Amino acid sequence: MDNTANTQIQQDLERLQQLISDLDEVADRQQQTFVGTPQSRMLMEASAEFMRLLAPAKRTLQNLERRLQLQAKERQQFRALQEVSSALNSSLDTDEVLNLVMDTMIQITGAERGFLMLMNENTGDLEVRAARNINRETIDSAEISSTILNSVFESGEPLVTTNAQEDDRFSGQQSIISYNLRSILCVPLRMKADTIGVIYADNRVADGIFRDSDRDLMTTFANQAAVAIENARLFQQIRDQLAEITEMKTLMDDVFESIASGVITINNTDHIKLYNRAAGRILGVPMHLVVEQPYQTALSAVSGEISDMVALVKKNGGHQNRELDLVLEQRTSGITINLTLAPLLDVEQKTLGVTMVMDDISEKKRIAAVRRYLPPALVDQVRDLDAAQRPQRRDLTVFFADVSSFSTFSEKLDPEDLIRVINGYFTVAADALNEYEGIIDKFMGDAVMALFNTQLNPMDDHVARAVRAGLKMRTAVDAYRETLPPHERLFFSAGIHTGEAVAGNVGSPTRKDFTAIGDAVNLAKRLEETATAHQIMISSNVYEVVKDWVEVEAMPPMRVKGREALEQTYLLIREK
Repeated sequence: MDNTANTQIQQDLERLQQLISDLDEVADRQQQTFVGTPQSRMLMEASAEFMRLLAPAKRTLQNLERRLQLQAKERQQFRALQEVSSALNSSLDTDEVLNLVMDTMIQITGAERGFLMLMNENTGDLEVRAARNINRETIDSAEISSTILNSVFESGEPLVTTNAQEDDRFSGQQSIISYNLRSILCVPLRMKADTIGVIYADNRVADGIFRDSDRDLMTTFANQAAVAIENARLFQQIRDQLAEITEMKTLMDDVFESIASGVITINNTDHIKLYNRAAGRILGVPMHLVVEQPYQTALSAVSGEISDMVALVKKNGGHQNRELDLVLEQRTSGITINLTLAPLLDVEQKTLGVTMVMDDISEKKRIAAVRRYLPPALVDQVRDLDAAQRPQRRDLTVFFADVSSFSTFSEKLDPEDLIRVINGYFTVAADALNEYEGIIDKFMGDAVMALFNTQLNPMDDHVARAVRAGLKMRTAVDAYRETLPPHERLFFSAGIHTGEAVAGNVGSPTRKDFTAIGDAVNLAKRLEETATAHQIMISSNVYEVVKDWVEVEAMPPMRVKGREALEQTYLLIREK
């Protein structure tokens, strides 16, 4: 029924009401006029009959007015219900939906206050999610009847009472009595076959606020509200999950970008999908040039080395590991990387491609190489190994020591015992050399070569240090011999010379060693060869530096290969 028709009916009722009122006034005046006239009795009776017939018309009119008012109220309620349903379907914010439901419920029922309660999925208890009053203000939810709430929630049936104080169903309920609850309306929130909560409304002042029609209307509204609430809750869950996923992805991206190892993933079509900052730093190729590109072209510097490894991982699975020495245009020096390849798998263990993890071990490798001949106390002092290992011409003191008569001795021992014995003597020698920061250049069979004042261990007093290292080694060997059986008691002979030589890395691209080359090295070796067991021979260059604090014995001059003049040598006895 449209608004025009409603207006016309209302106008007709008003005119009818006015007509009955006019007739009532006319009848009343006639009664007063006829009083005292000869026909008064007959006219009075006619007037009374008229009033009696007019009374049902008045009651009928009143009933029509009440029905029209109820219909108007219902139309208003349905219109509000339609509007709020549209609003509910347009919102996915849980709090907004809950408050909208409560404000609409109060509006269409005339309740003093209302509460919306949802079941906690973890505890199974009802929890207040929205509590509003007639002024659309949030209120405290303490003074409500838990008996009615639980009854409606558990039964799934709506409940209405015009006066809870006099309702036999709630006699003796302390909450209803103490809270002075009167008009109450409570309907379940049902989602398909499940009850997810309840809507509760009351009026603590007036009786008879809610009718059965309000109950039925609110039941319909509650069903729509339950769908909207559930949609909002699901949307909130999805939004929370998405936020967690986004946060996790951001965290993973941060971790991926911050790890020191280079990480590259290659899909089944050989295109690079992921490439972190460390990979760019190691290979010298920025991310934007490689992502979504075939690895063969984007990583041309290493593709030839890794293509067979990629193919093997994609074909057979498992891990592939290789150490590569690379010379890259983007890097000023060669690098060594440790490369590990493994299958890239999804949650179902299906191969999506290949993951490469690379570590730049150039520095570790150089330090490991230096540790083989540099005293441990000096290793951490070397800041630039590349620069330190470049060949340099400088004054060095060269130290050679040899286990006397070891060749004859070695013929009598098994290989295991032979290595054990020689390692014991080398350990004593190395300790003495390390104490004075000499570099152990190499172990050669039964001999050891050490260097003082290279670019790796620069020192002003290198001659004195080499001499003291020799004396220390001789003393330490004497003590060590006392711990051995007689047949394993051997001696060192040594030679020390100082002079100019070239020190630096020598070897091939695949194997390099730090050593010294030059006449100073050759003379030190010749001095060691002329010494007998327990002797330390020094050159005249060495003697001139240490003569003030050592005792020596001059030896006959000797001829050294490659020199015309004889070389004066000295037998080192002890410190003064």
